[in-house]
Amino acid sequence: MKSHNHLFPLLILTCTFFTVSSCKHKANNDTLQITKSQEAKFIKRELNPIERYGELLVDVQMQRIFPDGKTFVDCIPKLPTDSILKKYREQKETDAFDLKEFVLTYFELPDSPTTDFVTDTTRTAAEHIDALWPYLTRNADEVVPGTRIALPNKYIVPGGRFREVYYWDSYFILLGLKEVGNDSLIEHIVDNFAYQIEKFGFIPNGNRTYYLSRSQPPFFAEMVQLLASVNDEKEIYLKYKEALEHEYDFWMEGAHSLPAGNAEERVVRMDDGSLLNRFYSDTKTPRAESYYEDVTTAEEVPDRDPEDVYLNICAACESGWDFSSRWFTDPESITTIKTTRIIPADLNALLYNMEKTLARMRTFAGENEAAEAMETAAENRKKAVDTYLWDATTGVYQDYDLDKDTFTGVLSLATVYPLYFGLASQKQADAVSKIIQEKFLNPGGLTTTLNDNSQQWDYPNGWPPLQWLAIRGLERYGKTELASAVKSRWLALNEDVYKNTGKMLEKYNVVDTTLAAGGGEYPNQDGFGWTNGVYLDLKKN
Repeated sequence: MKSHNHLFPLLILTCTFFTVSSCKHKANNDTLQITKSQEAKFIKRELNPIERYGELLVDVQMQRIFPDGKTFVDCIPKLPTDSILKKYREQKETDAFDLKEFVLTYFELPDSPTTDFVTDTTRTAAEHIDALWPYLTRNADEVVPGTRIALPNKYIVPGGRFREVYYWDSYFILLGLKEVGNDSLIEHIVDNFAYQIEKFGFIPNGNRTYYLSRSQPPFFAEMVQLLASVNDEKEIYLKYKEALEHEYDFWMEGAHSLPAGNAEERVVRMDDGSLLNRFYSDTKTPRAESYYEDVTTAEEVPDRDPEDVYLNICAACESGWDFSSRWFTDPESITTIKTTRIIPADLNALLYNMEKTLARMRTFAGENEAAEAMETAAENRKKAVDTYLWDATTGVYQDYDLDKDTFTGVLSLATVYPLYFGLASQKQADAVSKIIQEKFLNPGGLTTTLNDNSQQWDYPNGWPPLQWLAIRGLERYGKTELASAVKSRWLALNEDVYKNTGKMLEKYNVVDTTLAAGGGEYPNQDGFGWTNGVYLDLKKN
C-alpha cells in the first residue's frame, strides 16, 4: 500500500475533549476576543479529523477498515486523542497488531437512526412516515468528544448513514413537518440554522466538524418563508433577519473589491461587471469522510495538482449534487471535475431568492434605503442570469463554463430553479417546460440529467427535491398538466417501492421503475428525510 502520510501536516490535539463550545471566547481582561470568522477557521483546522487523528485516519481510510469511510469519522473516541495516538504508535509495528480491532477498542461505533424501526407495509406510505418521525428526530445535543457539532434544539436527520442534520435536506423535511402540523419543530430546526450562522458565519453542509469547510445550497431564506407562512410573517422575518444578513455576507464575501473578470471565494464578477455566484470550498485536502475515494481519484490524474482535485470535489459537495456530470469536463470521468470554474443556474436562483427575502425583511425593519439596495441587487442578478445562464437556442437555463466562456452543454434539472423562484419570463418557462416534457419526463418522474454514467446525480436517477421544485415551478407558470404528470408518476413510484421494500428511499430510478437507483460512493439510503417531506407535501397539495 502506497503511503499517503506526506500529503498533510500532522497536527495533533492535546485534548480530545476540545469541543465547539469551548472555542467561545468572552471579552474581558483575561481572554482574547476573536471574530466569528477566526473562530470558525480555528475550529475547522483543529477539529478536522484529518488533522486530529493524522496517520491513524490515513491508515484506517486507506486500508478500508470500514466499507463506508464516514463510519470512522463519526465514531466517538473513548480516550483523549493524544492517548489514542500514543497507543497507536506503540502498537502498530507489533506482529499481532490488528487495525480494526484497535479502532473497535478505542472508539465507539456510530449507529443508524432507523436500526430499531420495524416496517409494516400494511400501513400506507403516509402512515409509515408518521411512524418513522420519532426515529429520525434528535433532541438538543449533548457535547460529545466526536465530530458532531452540538445543536441547541431538536432536529430531524435524513436516515441511513446520515445521522446528523443536513442543510438543504432540511427544507424538504420541513415541508412534511408543515403538513403534519409540527410547527414547533419547524421553528426549532430553523433556530438551529440561525445558531450555526451566529457561531460560524454560515450554515455548514451538516453538523459535523468535517463539514465546516463548505455549506450547501442556501435554502435558509426559503425555510424562513415557510415558517412565516404558519406564523406572523413580520415577527418571523424580523427574528431571522440578522442571521440571513450574515449568510448573505458569507456567500458574497469579496464581492465589493472584486475586479471584473475575476472570481474569489463564492463570487464571480463577469467581464461586464455583473455579479454571479459559484460553489466553492476553502479546503484543499481530501474529505475526511471519503478520504480513500478522493486520494484514489487524484492519483488517477498524476499530471493534475491533487489540491485542485480536492478543492473541486469539495465544491461539488457544497452543491448537493455530489456527484454529477454538471461539474465534469468529460461527463464520464470525475477526474475532470472543475466545479469552481462553473457558474450554476440553481445557486444563482437561490441567491436571487435570498436577496428578495432580505429586501422584504429590511422593509419590515424600516430600512427602506437598504431594502431598495437589495431589490436592485436581485434585479441585477436576474439580468445576469438572463445574460449568462439562459440558453435561448436550447430553451433551458444552463450552467456557465468560465474556461470556455459559454454554456457547459450539460442539460439538467437545475433549469427548474429559475421557474420556482420566479426569474423566468412566461416565454422562458414555456421553453423549459417543453424540454422537460420531451427529454426529462420518464415513467417514474424526472431524470436529473441526460447523461447516463455511474454518478448518482445523473440519469437514470430522480431525486425528491428536484421533483418538487420542478412541479411547483411548472405550476407557477400555468403548466399544470405537465406538473400533474410528474407528480402522479413520482408518487406512484414512491408508493410502489414502499410496498415492495418497506422503505422510502433517498433517490429512485425513474427510467426503469423495476430497478433500484444506483451510482455514487455509498448504497442507496432509506429513511428518508427529504423523500418523506416531499411525499407528504405532494400527496396533500
